[in-house]
Amino acid sequence: MQLKSVAVAVVFALSLTACSTVNKIVYRIDVPQGNYLEASKVSQVKVGMNAQQVQYLLGTPVLVDPFSNNTWYYVFLNQKAYETPEQHTFVVNFDSRGIVTSADLDKPLPDVEKPEVNNAVINATEGQSKSWWQFWK
Repeated sequence: MQLKSVAVAVVFALSLTACSTVNKIVYRIDVPQGNYLEASKVSQVKVGMNAQQVQYLLGTPVLVDPFSNNTWYYVFLNQKAYETPEQHTFVVNFDSRGIVTSADLDKPLPDVEKPEVNNAVINATEGQSKSWWQFWK
């Protein structure tokens, strides 16, 4: 009789946790898509450059205007975990000779001069004697 009540309690508890309303338990990775745009590279694109120079700086565009090859679109979409995705679009217009006439960025890019560094101490047992069961350290 005791075993039945314990089993029922365990099943009830597990069923409640399975229907949990707690959000954001599952880990979601950052998903960058398109051309990775850096503020330092985008600022180097100037009027008067040719198409090869722009492609060297930024890579192949995501979209080339299908009606005229004079407009290139560089699209960068970044979604971090459960945050709303951020999209940046950089449009480069060329003249008939392949020279940049204008370059427009829809919104400013974040500066990534110093990336976040995890300064956690990994090996805190330096100089201490190791135990026989910690041979892998």
